[in-house]
Amino acid sequence: MTLQINDTAPDFEADTTEGRIRFHAWLGSSWGVLFSHPKDFTPVCTTELGVVAKLKGEFDKRDVKIAGLSVDPVDDHKRWAEDIRDVMGAAPNYPMIGDPELKIAKLYGMLPASAGDTAQGRTPADNQTVRNVFVIGPDKKIKAIIAYPMTTGRNFDEVLRLIDSLQLTAKHKVATPGNWKQGEDVIIAGSVSDEEARKTYPQGWKAPKPYIRIVPQPAG
Repeated sequence: MTLQINDTAPDFEADTTEGRIRFHAWLGSSWGVLFSHPKDFTPVCTTELGVVAKLKGEFDKRDVKIAGLSVDPVDDHKRWAEDIRDVMGAAPNYPMIGDPELKIAKLYGMLPASAGDTAQGRTPADNQTVRNVFVIGPDKKIKAIIAYPMTTGRNFDEVLRLIDSLQLTAKHKVATPGNWKQGEDVIIAGSVSDEEARKTYPQGWKAPKPYIRIVPQPAG
């Protein structure tokens, strides 16, 4: 199963460090980020989980629920949390999903069906493709997918920037340019005709090329 943008995020039920959840029900009407890890007690993932714990307030401001997933049992996650606190100064303050039978990793297309049905005996290299970030909208559709190798720690400031863009463009008929940050100019979506755009932007827009219409970021 290969997931793509605009596919429905697969629902599942699983044990987590904060109890058992049904994923869609747990998300409710919020946005969501599901980010995955190939193994507990791995160095890069240890730093990432601590970084996200420190940024949780920023995700909360955006009404984004975070869930981590690692291909190991929940009891291992709980022991790992102590190391994360020691190394990073913050332990996960969001649910860490256990996936010891590899069901969720397979459901989300991060491992092949032939991977077996147990995490026991598998190395991080065996699970190296379980390194994705899925951003999920309130409609339970996948809005973005980012995949990373094990050797590159994820930049969660970029994940927040991506969410800012996704939330803005879901509300307004605009797109965000390269390296855009909150508060900077945006581009009127190509699906909007000039006639329609004039109703929303009576002051007009900057057009360095006919197909690029630049306006201030809409408020709200």
